[in-house]
Amino acid sequence: MRYYLALMAMALVTSSLPARADPPNEQGQVREQRKAGNVRSLRQIERRVLPQMKGMQYLGPEYDPAAMAYRLKFIDKGKVHFVDVDARTGRIIARSR
Repeated sequence: MRYYLALMAMALVTSSLPARADPPNEQGQVREQRKAGNVRSLRQIERRVLPQMKGMQYLGPEYDPAAMAYRLKFIDKGKVHFVDVDARTGRIIARSR
């Protein structure tokens, strides 16, 4: 009986706590920016950058909402390369080798 009362008390306490919103994820943020017309789509960025990276294997993108930039990751002969692209203009802003 005590166990049952304790569970009921826990349920009442937790149900009265305010719901927390999950922090926005990068995919949701880029989607919002894209809808607002502030950034280019990932497909547009990839069409521009991938042809310049001949012979490299494309590993995928990341989006940095604070910088409004995509980071495309490639690998070539065991070495990882990053290409940072301005999401607003599609211009390459940095390459790491």
